[in-house]
Amino acid sequence: MQNRKKLALSLLALFIANVILILIMQLMPDAGAASLRQGSSGDTVRQIQTKLRNWGYYTGTVDGVYGPNTTEAVKFFQRKNNLTPDGVCGTRTLQAMGIFLPASNTASNQRNADIELLARLISAEARGEPYNGQVAVGAVVLNRVRHPSFPSTLSGVIYQPGAFTCLTDGQFNQPVVESARRAATDALNGVDPSFGCIYYYNPVTATSQWIRSRPVMVDIGLHRFCK
Repeated sequence: MQNRKKLALSLLALFIANVILILIMQLMPDAGAASLRQGSSGDTVRQIQTKLRNWGYYTGTVDGVYGPNTTEAVKFFQRKNNLTPDGVCGTRTLQAMGIFLPASNTASNQRNADIELLARLISAEARGEPYNGQVAVGAVVLNRVRHPSFPSTLSGVIYQPGAFTCLTDGQFNQPVVESARRAATDALNGVDPSFGCIYYYNPVTATSQWIRSRPVMVDIGLHRFCK
């Protein structure tokens, strides 16, 4: 009889532990190594947009760019499926959509997404500039990620309101030039022709007196890089 009680108590404890684990998993943000979020891009993002559009959650363009409209559509999908509505396509959200990423490819996927996002910004801001100047623009973005005055993620820096005019004048959505992808890769690998700068501007067109007051480190092409 005593052994039966011990067994029953053990099974009850195991059941309670499993229930607690399930509740914790439901309350945790849907992120992780395989997460995709605003700023990501690529074929998986296209899959997400296609599925959301087919199901009526998304009405935007299937362009493979995880922008604000995709984020809101993902939140809508998550709310309808009892997932944390954070706009991030983590493992559970992707599984709910029927999208499965090989675990071994997640780091590579994130690297490729970072290259594509940074390349899009470089292409929009420095298309036609010398290659060194394109790398420098990418380096400025990454320097901001590490700087305490700016968001701590690549997408956060790029999508920060008012940070880059290309997000409001349509240049960000233009086709990416191939040199920008090589420049993004070099910048992510640590190449920094800007010498640690967190700002740049065109002295011919800039109207801000504040930006002109910043200490200049180097001029490359049409851009002046400063701290």
